[in-house]
Parts: sequence; structure tokens; C-alpha cells
Amino acid sequence: MSTITMKDGTQLYYKDWGTGDPVVFSHGWPLNADSWEAQMVFLASNGYRCIAHDRRGHGRSSQPWSGNEMDTYADDLSELLKTLDMKGAVLIGFSAGGGEVARYIGRHGTKRVAKAALISAVPPLMLKTAANPGGLPIEKFDEIRHDSIADRSQFYKDLASGPFFGANRPDAKVSQGMIDSFWLQGMQAGHKNTFDCIMAFSETDFTEDLKKFDVPTLILHGDDDQIVPIGAAALRSAKLVRNATLKIYAGAPHGLAYTHKDQLNADLLAFLKT
Repeated sequence: MSTITMKDGTQLYYKDWGTGDPVVFSHGWPLNADSWEAQMVFLASNGYRCIAHDRRGHGRSSQPWSGNEMDTYADDLSELLKTLDMKGAVLIGFSAGGGEVARYIGRHGTKRVAKAALISAVPPLMLKTAANPGGLPIEKFDEIRHDSIADRSQFYKDLASGPFFGANRPDAKVSQGMIDSFWLQGMQAGHKNTFDCIMAFSETDFTEDLKKFDVPTLILHGDDDQIVPIGAAALRSAKLVRNATLKIYAGAPHGLAYTHKDQLNADLLAFLKT
């Protein structure tokens, strides 16, 4: 397997497919690099080098007890870009991975970055606060923590067969294979790592990170996202990122990299070529 080792000894697994200008993918919770396979095969087949890593604690990477927060995730991404000597990379982040991309730019700048894309992403802040009244109440995330401790495997099955892919909507077409893929990726991740990551993706404020974006940025979100509601996420991010391009998928759920993969692939290719 292809791995790199962080300063604390954590090993990160990564995929490196194709040749051409680099496109680097950051996955969502509790998934891993496999969640990007439709986009990676498509873009690699269209002349791009596609790299996706398993975040620490997820997939085939190490499961360290500590470091399961956004600053460390961003520093891990920085180490990946440095080790592979990425220049002019396009960073694409989904859900929690969008937070990872935002924090990376906030901490490390855009010296190695040509463009960025935030897909169904958690920035600027998921949690409801006085300054963020459109966010979700802390009780929602406490419920996720409770369900993760009570029966993590069943919780992932319920999440995938319900709101994540929009399978709980009338006329939804979500295959059992899609649900099984989510569950399998979730169960590959470390229990402590995914538990800590709930706080990381829900309570981290990326407002100042988004203000530091100075590269062309695509913000893409479904207007029926039941996991990361568009109002407190993409619509606010588009106002914070200078000259961002906002695309809204009508009726799309959170997991649109699966459910709307052909539309997403076409939009990403067009963005890369612009």
C-alpha cells in the first residue's frame, strides 16, 4: 500500500491514480478515499492525476488515540502535498473533508493550490450559536455521539438507508450496494477516531479560514441535504469566499457524489478546465 508517515508516527494511506495536473480529494465522515472512486476514475480517465488519502483514524490509515481534530487533519493534508511535491493542486473536499480543505488553506495558504471545491461541505459552522442561528443545535450532535456509542454499526446502516443518500424521500433510488459501501467504510474506521471527529466537523468554526481563500472556488450543495443543511453551509460559505461559484443541485441529498455522480463529474471536469 502507498503510505506516508506523519511526525507522530501515524501512517496515512493514499491512492494515486492517473497522470496530469493533480487533484487531491478529502473525504467525509466516517468514510475513506473509496468514497471518491467514481470521481477519481472519471477524472483520471480525462487526463488528471487523482490523489485521495484516508484521514487519520479512517480506512486503511493508522488509528491514533489523539489528533482527531481539524488542525491536525489539515497538517496531515499539508504533509501529503509536501511529500508528493504537489504544485498547482486542486483541492476537493466533501462534508467534513470540506472543513479539512478550509482549515488547510487557513493554516498553510495556497502556495501549492490552484483551485478548491467544497461539496456538501460543513463550513463555515454546523453548530447553532448566537452568531450562527441557522446551525443545528448541540443536541443533534449529542444524539449522534450517543448512537455511535450505543450501536455504531446499526447507526451507520440507519444513516445510509435514511438521510445520507436521501433514501427516506419518496421515489428515491438508492441501491443496497450504495448503503453497504457506506457501512463498510464506516466500520473500517476507528471507533475513537470517528467519535472525536463528530466534534471536529460540527463545532469547528471555519469562518476565518474561508476568508483566506484566494483561488477560484466551486461551492456545490444539494438543496435537500438532511445532514449538512444548505442554509448554514454553502449559502453562507459562498458569501465568505471571494468570487466563489455556487452551484445548487435541486433535490440532491448529502451523499451526492454517489447519487448524482454523473452530474458532479461533469461539473468538476468543467471546473478543472476553466
